Amino acid sequence: MTTQNSSTDPRYLQVARVLRQEIVDGIYPVGSQLPTEHALCERFSVSRYTVREALRRLRDDNLIASRPRAGTMVVPRTSTSSYAQDVMSIDDLMAFATGARFVINANKMLTVDADLAARTGLTVGEEWLAVGGYRQVEGAPNPVCFTEYYINRSFAAVGRMLQRHNGPIFPLIEDMFGRSIVEVHQEISAVLMRTDLAARLDVDPGTAALEVRRTYTTSDGETAQVTINTHPASRYRYSMTLRRVKG
Repeated sequence: MTTQNSSTDPRYLQVARVLRQEIVDGIYPVGSQLPTEHALCERFSVSRYTVREALRRLRDDNLIASRPRAGTMVVPRTSTSSYAQDVMSIDDLMAFATGARFVINANKMLTVDADLAARTGLTVGEEWLAVGGYRQVEGAPNPVCFTEYYINRSFAAVGRMLQRHNGPIFPLIEDMFGRSIVEVHQEISAVLMRTDLAARLDVDPGTAALEVRRTYTTSDGETAQVTINTHPASRYRYSMTLRRVKG
């Protein structure tokens, strides 16, 4: 299992990715100590500042813990409970994805074209794993939405697990690659229902729909996944409460 590294990335990111992969692969198992900062400086031919920044990234990913006089140890991963958005928590995302069964009808690598770039914010010409299907709630006569996942090719190995997996995909990325999702950016747009989706969702083509796009970013600032959910307007409601801050 490998991830893509770019020689143009800052050196601390390159060091962090090597150490992260070694932790995920079990070279440094849970409970073991990482080499000292001095030893890491010599191994990678970098400064102590670079090593400390790399270790900070691994702490952000909940992979290690550093204690005075005890060194740096590999620790069991713990789930992150919330993101920067005040109106959305990780539990909300998990509940939505887990509560509705995902029936896959497409799972393949594709090259981003201009139309897909406009819908997803991805870069034209890049390769991403595209997974598409419908979310079905038990007992409901029709799917609640059509879901599109676009997964960074660095993490495309998760595609082999999806037929046996029922739930959100980003925890698989975190577990398989040791990368924490630290931010989820959400946009909701009013759109017209696509003809190719209308019949399966039991609505008329061109009727009102809501498109919810979420972009998942890792602690390295890399886009791990973009998800687009297309809902018939009558089957989706988004609510939030605003409170005045007392001065």
